[in-house]
Amino acid sequence: MALKHFPLPDVGEGLTEAEILGWRVRPGDAVTVNQVIVEIETAKASVELPCPWAGTVRELLVEPGQTVEVGSPIIAIDLEGSAGGAAPAEGSGKIGEESNGRIATLVGYGPRTASAKRRPRKGRVPVAAQVVEVPVPEPVAVEPVAQQGGYVPLAKPPVRKLAKDLGVDLTALSGSGSGGVITREDVQSAAGGTAVGLPAAAEAPGRERRVPIKGVRKATAQAMVDSAFTAPHVTEFLTIDVTPMMELRERLKSHPEFRGVKITPLAFAAKAVCLAARRTPDVNATWDGAAGEIVYKDYVHLGIAAATPRGLVVPKVRDADRMSLKELAEALERLATTAREGKTTPAEMVGGTITITNVGVFGVDTGTPILNPGESAILALGAIRDMPWVVDGQVVPRKVCQLALSFDHRVVDGQQGSQFLADVGALLSDPGIAITY
Repeated sequence: MALKHFPLPDVGEGLTEAEILGWRVRPGDAVTVNQVIVEIETAKASVELPCPWAGTVRELLVEPGQTVEVGSPIIAIDLEGSAGGAAPAEGSGKIGEESNGRIATLVGYGPRTASAKRRPRKGRVPVAAQVVEVPVPEPVAVEPVAQQGGYVPLAKPPVRKLAKDLGVDLTALSGSGSGGVITREDVQSAAGGTAVGLPAAAEAPGRERRVPIKGVRKATAQAMVDSAFTAPHVTEFLTIDVTPMMELRERLKSHPEFRGVKITPLAFAAKAVCLAARRTPDVNATWDGAAGEIVYKDYVHLGIAAATPRGLVVPKVRDADRMSLKELAEALERLATTAREGKTTPAEMVGGTITITNVGVFGVDTGTPILNPGESAILALGAIRDMPWVVDGQVVPRKVCQLALSFDHRVVDGQQGSQFLADVGALLSDPGIAITY
């Protein structure tokens, strides 16, 4: 057999490091091509990595909880067969090398064109692991495995984070979930009923807690700083009467076509943003300073800011402008479910053109959102409240909502930003005018 070291691959979009969450194998285990061997957490998502070869695990080179750079070896495997190792399935190639006119990438993360270029990273170790381009495998049931004298407990990333915050040792717990998976309730019980997200140490005065800045929090912080100090932000506000929208929502609930579909105010806002962007395409454009150009997009990849146990993520609804209200509602529900479960992939969080952040779900009226890097506008949707409103000279109770639009003043002038915000407000105040767009 020949010993090969599997380096941590770039699972998409130039990520430079990742944290090892847990191993699915142990030394001595036989592994097959595309078998899931480790779960990692990047700056954007939790990802399961498949094995590029068939063979036997010799050594796990990195312990769970460690953060390693892309290109660093993480596992040693004795390959089956000759010194060259087992050949991957037909059509595969080395990561970063061409195969049949395409560049083979990590399983489940899509092809890149052969002309794609990336900025070279100083001192980066070449990634030479061979992989096979096949659909993402379904999650598999696994047993706890030995890891250098202990066992890797079965728990989802949000539960691991909760355990770390509460100071609970997962290896000492027996999971009550299906297949022995450790649940949030198991962790809270072991912590003596401590409130979710609040470590016991924080309850005593004079104590403090330090958490490494990494993963989603690190990426979000850097992106927000880069955006805030690169794009000149302007924020405008608009308060609107959305009573007609809420009445339409109630009617749609009983409509046969919408049966079983969760119609939310966010779905209406998504539709309004897509329609309003037709008249003001500047909000859907990108400033390319290096090329000295403004890039106008003839499509809307709508970003939706989502709060998850891992932090803020912004997955995209691709070609949202081509979707009906029903299709948007269904896409938003899938997006939210995937984000809550921590299953959003890195590829699903890039390439957005404009974003909505729904602060209303937290009971907040509005805010001044920061642009996502590479985008020129972001809309904050506030809480919908019963408030007094003047209708035909009479003060009556109505459903009222506040909107806030932040935009890049290099791309979007005040007139354009105001027009776009007014159009979104008009569409939400009277959905019937949508037929004029």
